[in-house]
Amino acid sequence: MNLLFVERGTNGLFSVRTGDSDLKGDGVPKAGAINTIVFNRYGDQKATIDQVPYNFPANSILPLVANQHFAFERPEELVAWQFNRDFYCIVDHDVEVGCAGFLFYGIRHPLFVRLSQQEIDQIALIEKLSIEELESKDSMQAEMLRILLKRLIIIVTRIAKKQTEGYSKLTEDKMSVVRMFNLLLEDNFKTQHDVQFYANALNKSPKTLANLFGIFNYPAPSKLIQRRIILEAKRYLFYTDKSAKEIAYLLGFSNPAHFSRFFKLYSGHSISDFRGQRVE
Repeated sequence: MNLLFVERGTNGLFSVRTGDSDLKGDGVPKAGAINTIVFNRYGDQKATIDQVPYNFPANSILPLVANQHFAFERPEELVAWQFNRDFYCIVDHDVEVGCAGFLFYGIRHPLFVRLSQQEIDQIALIEKLSIEELESKDSMQAEMLRILLKRLIIIVTRIAKKQTEGYSKLTEDKMSVVRMFNLLLEDNFKTQHDVQFYANALNKSPKTLANLFGIFNYPAPSKLIQRRIILEAKRYLFYTDKSAKEIAYLLGFSNPAHFSRFFKLYSGHSISDFRGQRVE
């Protein structure tokens, strides 16, 4: 079942998918791309995200962003909430839900959020209410669906924070610096490859950023920049037919040879060898 709501005048999309064997993500951003929150209430199963297999534990939640490629071993057993930016922008409304740069576009990805029985019951109730609301038609439907989505995001974000090492050691202001770095990285990694740019934007020194990330046992900011560029390069290599030269320019490299060396250094593969692994 795929219940879909389309908001008139905004192109906002919101859906709840249950028992849907076609639940998957394409891996390359498109206009109107969709963010996804997946609930696995049954047994463990395999989730393949950007060509990497993971165990998706029973009784857990998995947030996924629009540019991730994903597929599941048994998608028909899952429940998924999907929404686009026009329906609810997690960045513009971050003051309401506090998830941008953490639950979505965070450092830990994929982020499997394990649920207690009480938390499972909370998520199941939101599922029930979402389906009921999608089946009703009135002038308040869009706002009711947004309220349910915000409730879902807030609950999952709270649970994930409790499960994150180091979170309790920092004030919310310091955690906000980490989250803002993640959002800046997502917006600028194709053109800005130097830590200094991000440090300046956050009014911090590169050393301060590195120390802050160290509290969480996160990689250094420079490593995160490298990792994000490599991830995007892999997506282009796997899911498009763009040449290495085109990808180099898309990712901010003026010299394709420099990009080739960068890719081999940080991925461990040459571009041609990596693309040869592609599964159609």
